[in-house]
Amino acid sequence: PSKTSPFVRHVVATLLGIYFALFCFGWYALHFLLQSGITYGIMILTGVEHMHKYCLVVALGYLSFCQITRVYVFDYGMYSLRCLCCLLTSLIFFSLTGMARKEDQLNQSQKLLAIRRMPSLLEYFSYNCNFMGILAGPTSSYNDYIAFIEGTPYRHRDLETKGKVNGKSRLNDPSPNTEVIRKLATCFISLLVFLSVCKVCPVERNVDDDFIATMPFYAQVVYLYLSMLTTRPKYYFVWTLADAINNAAGFGFNGYDSNGLPRWDLISNLRIMNIELATSFKVFLDNWNIQTAHWLKRVCYERCPYNPTAATFLLSAMWHGAYPGYYLTFLTGIVITLAARAVRHNVRPYFLGSPALKFVYDVITWAATQIAICYTVIPFVLLSVGPSLKFYRSWYFCIHIGCILLAIVLPVKPRHLRLKEQQPAVQPSLEILQQLTNLLYTHRLGRCTYSPATNEESQINYSSQINQPTNQPTSVWTDRVSHPLAQYSGTGIGQ
Repeated sequence: PSKTSPFVRHVVATLLGIYFALFCFGWYALHFLLQSGITYGIMILTGVEHMHKYCLVVALGYLSFCQITRVYVFDYGMYSLRCLCCLLTSLIFFSLTGMARKEDQLNQSQKLLAIRRMPSLLEYFSYNCNFMGILAGPTSSYNDYIAFIEGTPYRHRDLETKGKVNGKSRLNDPSPNTEVIRKLATCFISLLVFLSVCKVCPVERNVDDDFIATMPFYAQVVYLYLSMLTTRPKYYFVWTLADAINNAAGFGFNGYDSNGLPRWDLISNLRIMNIELATSFKVFLDNWNIQTAHWLKRVCYERCPYNPTAATFLLSAMWHGAYPGYYLTFLTGIVITLAARAVRHNVRPYFLGSPALKFVYDVITWAATQIAICYTVIPFVLLSVGPSLKFYRSWYFCIHIGCILLAIVLPVKPRHLRLKEQQPAVQPSLEILQQLTNLLYTHRLGRCTYSPATNEESQINYSSQINQPTNQPTSVWTDRVSHPLAQYSGTGIGQ
């Protein structure tokens, strides 16, 4: 960034991205330009208040059309188009956030991601079609990408730490070389594991008639886990390689850790150990395809007024493609998510009393999470309705039934109701703080009349002795009996 202007970086990133798309997909690469161009035209021609609605419909509609033709006509780079759809809708929704909403209407995350001005055509195509992410992503926020192009994340972090971290000078741009080498090593191991074990435990054997008829149920459970475990390394390989490519270009810097070492996980798409050791459905999903999960959360979950969980899973299914197995996976995911949430809120507190109980709980929930994930995702791998339903019938839909019963027996109140119940507990504390403010006015200035309802000082009457020597204590907490707040002493206020 310190040697090249942002304009040159935008041009090079865009032209190389278009070249890579043409090289890999031929003339089908025009879909990238066409979808991006239509969406940009809508952004320019429609008002800020409504452009997100039109653009979401157009982007998802165009993607769905391509998904259907992929299934029934021909195959081409659909994953790249899905990444492009994420980029387009993220940019549009955060343009709405930045240009149509007031600051006090945004949460902290939205304030950081809000786009305050309309991107130029070059910036727009550079963000959507840059060579680092056009083939395999990962998705990133527009502000993070522009900060990378302009070199501001490095300068911002140096200013935060005054150029030093743990006494070490950080005046130069941090080098990603070590992190790139580590991620390339992870890619090599993942590819080696996938090529060596994927044929040993094929997923299709889970629906083989002889296998179902001859193997005991516990053996089917173990084989399901092993067969689905062997499918993950290909995702580890692709996403880690994409992350390494972005890091090698300088994109992905996320500040420094506690040891003063640079972090390169800003756009990382997975955390392998957290996935394999996940003890809940949520932890697994939070560490799998992270950037797409962020997109779903920011575009759908945080903005949907009704049933955000179901809406998010439905959007995820539409985004993934037109195969029926995708919809079976995400419909199952809704049920399991509700059940997992109910168990965590109602059962987990009983196991936090001792480390031994907590360890037992973690072991049980790890096994349950891994089996639930495999049970949920197998239609995603099988793709078709017939084999997927055949598998579920061989398991008697047991996890579906169990999760529905758990969600009914152990209900969890909606988030807005839980927040509403917390308000009465907060209100007395606010009233006490208001009384403290009144008391400080009285103690410092003499007698005064204060209106808590309007937070306005209506009248201040200085006592006749305000300027005379006094033997009264100067600390508001010294004589607790004489103060209106004496009744609250020892309740934690001010402690």
